[in-house]
Amino acid sequence: MSSAQKIASHAASRRPKPPPNVVKEMFYGISLGLFAGYLWKLHHWNNQRRTREFYQLLDQGKISVVGGGGGDDNDRRQDQNRRENIN
Repeated sequence: MSSAQKIASHAASRRPKPPPNVVKEMFYGISLGLFAGYLWKLHHWNNQRRTREFYQLLDQGKISVVGGGGGDDNDRRQDQNRRENIN
């Protein structure tokens, strides 16, 4: 087989590439976006659950926190507001 025949047979075997399927591309994009969003929300739900459990244990007296300084009433009010907002 000559080199000209090899080139001709190779060129003849290549089909033109079909155009992209827009609906399929949109479906893939939306699916990946929803999945990534779900993972992000799952991460935040886990953090919220852990924070809620921490404050519940703190309120029950099962754990304690050693602070760096002697807090004032304003700090205590902010902590109480933070606990109420989580629940």
